[in-house]
Amino acid sequence: MPEQATVSAHHPDGAATVLRDDGVLVDVPAAALAAGGWRALRPGQRVTLDRDPAGGVRALLRPV
Repeated sequence: MPEQATVSAHHPDGAATVLRDDGVLVDVPAAALAAGGWRALRPGQRVTLDRDPAGGVRALLRPV
């Protein structure tokens, strides 16, 4: 099941912090943004988290 979230912050190093719909903040590495094809993010933007089996974020995707 995809996890929906809202961008909380986009950091200068290319990483981001998102707020899941259940209220949990998740740090997203720059590589996950690149894997999702993002060139830029803005606070308040809706996204979908694609997780790897270990629970890390492997890609930040367009909302489903």
